[in-house]
Amino acid sequence: MSVAFLSLGSNMGDRLSLIQQAVSMLGNDNNIQIAATSSFYETEPYGKKDQPWFVNAVIAIRTELSPIELLRACQSVEAKLGRDRKKEEHWGKRPIDIDILFYDDLIFSNEILTIPHKEVHKRAFALVPMLEIKSSYIHPVLKKDILELHEALEDPEDVFLYGTISGSNVI
Repeated sequence: MSVAFLSLGSNMGDRLSLIQQAVSMLGNDNNIQIAATSSFYETEPYGKKDQPWFVNAVIAIRTELSPIELLRACQSVEAKLGRDRKKEEHWGKRPIDIDILFYDDLIFSNEILTIPHKEVHKRAFALVPMLEIKSSYIHPVLKKDILELHEALEDPEDVFLYGTISGSNVI
């Protein structure tokens, strides 16, 4: 079984509830087991600053889905929670966003998916929750652990603890 790390974010509606619903929907998929969850963080928007702040979290999952199948599962959950990629602005508001950050130690890229996520090392909103779950995880391309990547951020967006999830948060 593979281990993948997913970043979840929302800056529309009941942000916290949307993330909780997404985690629940992913966990209800017979091919996905939630292995660890980070706390929730309120985060400054990345890229496009003139929009509501996000709530973000990272989860670790165990899955037998291929990376492409996992992407489809994530996009299905996004659609069920109201995301319409055709109508949204790049880096704009969204009810839910689920990104695959890492999938085992896989290095993979095609026209619809890049693993590891090509921007993860620049995003405090993904690295801070990853620190909780697996700070020692080594980025397979950059060969640095999550703590080193976080410490190397040049102009990180603001990230504030928003709330915690009960249960295991370390993998």
